[in-house]
Amino acid sequence: MKTIIKNIGQLVTYNSEMQGMKVFQNVEMIMEDGKIIETGTDLYSSEMEVIDAKGKLVTPGFIDAHTHPVFYKTREKEFEMRIMGKTYHEIAAAGGGIRASARRLREGDPKILKQQTLQNIKRFFCFGTTTIEAKSGYGLSTASELTSLRILKEINETCDLDILATFLGAHEFPESYQNDHEGYIDKIVGEMLPVIVRENLAQFCDAFCEEGVFSVEETRRVLEPAKSLGLGIRIHADEFKPIGGVELAAKLGACSADHLIAITDEGIEALKENNVVPVVLPATMFFLGSEKYAPARKMWDQGLPVAIATDFNPGSSHTQSMPFVITTACLKMRLTPLEALQAATFHAAKSLKIENKVGSLEIGKQADFCIWEFDNYQGIPYYLASTPVYQVYKKGKKVWEFEI
Repeated sequence: MKTIIKNIGQLVTYNSEMQGMKVFQNVEMIMEDGKIIETGTDLYSSEMEVIDAKGKLVTPGFIDAHTHPVFYKTREKEFEMRIMGKTYHEIAAAGGGIRASARRLREGDPKILKQQTLQNIKRFFCFGTTTIEAKSGYGLSTASELTSLRILKEINETCDLDILATFLGAHEFPESYQNDHEGYIDKIVGEMLPVIVRENLAQFCDAFCEEGVFSVEETRRVLEPAKSLGLGIRIHADEFKPIGGVELAAKLGACSADHLIAITDEGIEALKENNVVPVVLPATMFFLGSEKYAPARKMWDQGLPVAIATDFNPGSSHTQSMPFVITTACLKMRLTPLEALQAATFHAAKSLKIENKVGSLEIGKQADFCIWEFDNYQGIPYYLASTPVYQVYKKGKKVWEFEI
């Protein structure tokens, strides 16, 4: 049966013909078999099932293109340490940060890890997110990295949320390999990657290319074999210093380069010339208490398809709220509300190579959409730190609804 969404106040979506966002007033949308088949006016017929949008805003579901949802415990004490003046690197040097999360995951109960990950995954819906990219990276051993990715695969097979998995074994060097970087890279390339590809556990491979973590050469030694095995490439790059990660992303033809707070003008040009999508993470810098943000405005003005994401993780950005990310992108990066919405939907889908399937409400695409509690797109960044999503639909099926 066809389903029609009637009484839409505003329908706001990327429009391929315009190559930008379009605001439709007082329209209807028809879906069938989980896909959009028509938008317009006076489309209703008596054999259709009806969803009444009650004059409210309808947008595509968000695509959160950078998340770390597989972790065992959170790191609230580090938040207090930052408030008291400790830096990200000082906390890591004292045994906190990524390595602390890795120790906890390796020592934890896999059943509890799966339960907690499932809870994390399901919670995305209440913020209007319908697709996520999800990274491993808090195991840093063959067994625990594979466990993390297998959990994501199992959840993806049963949960309505679409999950694209990324292998991030190169998130940090574990304690036992602090003085043997070559040995750990050999383990990633020789032990982890072959199993991941054989079991189809990930669509992408990522690495944290940063001073004090993986050097440019070390990152290359991980990502080139991953690319040769058919995985898409993503890189954490230029978060603190521009050491060459962005240029490596460009050279490798990466799907995305992420963070980018310290990106240079030359790095921006390299991304543009090689069609690499910049994924910026405004909530991370907010949560770290930084005054410096990625130059999203400059990148946008130079024609790059800037995407925004939560960076949901247990340490440096403990939020799943794309509406909050949109607010922060508007206030701190000077994107307009329409630009931020485009960055959170179509551009995010583009960074995952799924823009022909999701990311906009166009004919033939999945019926992944949100009905909001207000009637205009400006309300998304305006309702600060709240969750004003009324209903969320995935492939035409209602998967979340606000209840008083």
